[in-house]
Amino acid sequence: MSHKHHSISIHFAQAVVKAALQQGLNEQQLLHDAGLSKALLHNNEVRITPQQLSRLMQSVWRHADDEYLCLGSQPSRHGVFSMMAKQVLPSGNLRQVYRRGSRFYNLVAAATDLHFEESENGARFYLKLADPELDPDHTLVDFLLLLWHRFPSWLIGQKIPLTKICFKHEKPAHFEEYRLMFPCEAVYGQAENYFEFDREILNAPVIQTQQNLSAYLRRCPLDWFQRQSYYPVYTRKVMDYLENAENMADSSMEGVASQIHTTTRTLRRKLLDEGTSFQELKDGVRRDEAIHYLSQPDVPISQIARLLGFTEAAAFTRAFKHWTGISPSMYRKSKE
Repeated sequence: MSHKHHSISIHFAQAVVKAALQQGLNEQQLLHDAGLSKALLHNNEVRITPQQLSRLMQSVWRHADDEYLCLGSQPSRHGVFSMMAKQVLPSGNLRQVYRRGSRFYNLVAAATDLHFEESENGARFYLKLADPELDPDHTLVDFLLLLWHRFPSWLIGQKIPLTKICFKHEKPAHFEEYRLMFPCEAVYGQAENYFEFDREILNAPVIQTQQNLSAYLRRCPLDWFQRQSYYPVYTRKVMDYLENAENMADSSMEGVASQIHTTTRTLRRKLLDEGTSFQELKDGVRRDEAIHYLSQPDVPISQIARLLGFTEAAAFTRAFKHWTGISPSMYRKSKE
């Protein structure tokens, strides 16, 4: 079994819904479209699937006619991203993608100012909001920086290796999500919002076709939420081991230590230095898998417990309640 599903903090759904409600959108309709409920939305410990967040954003795009999620000084009409994508597709390389894409949005979307620059030391993509006060939870900044990393990466068929991402805001409560969103170091309280990367990749050619783009646009924004996690060295090694484990019940500290040719004592110390532990990482993987399976109503809770390495459903229920604050049955029921 390969454990590659992941979950997303409810924080983002809460911020999107809050902004939508301030513009008069129907909360019940938005939650129905996303497969969410008020019970889930109001539980700060809950995590949701990428599919749920994607459907929520699509609903806001349609009902508000605003791809900036009601968080900008002016809306970016639904369809603007699609138009931009079609404009940059004929670009010869990544450099042209960033130049053309920035120019396009600066012409049609007054709520943002995008700027791309290249120097001997690297390349940077800057994002400035016309009215950042309208984005109090930094949700629009988060999503747009994510978009401008993930979409160009898709166009050239390889992940753009970021060296750093900088935010004007101070370290937020949801900062742990950034290591799942941006595969690099995050720095806060900076003069500008931007990410930087090695300029050599700017010569990478665009490899996607019009047919591929059409399929990509139908999936948006789901592809932006696929994990490109940034973890320290030993944390990443343990995550790789856990996510590819054939049997979660048999995964152990000894197993991963043997695989990476070190001792359990050394591995434990390295993880502690990186601010985590084997059990914490294992619980995170099992939590995300549980949320994925619970979103599939045909998979019994007892089977989910076995898949995740629990000897009995009661033990899984206790663990899930510890992770999220509610039981698996309540989580599943609250989505109905």
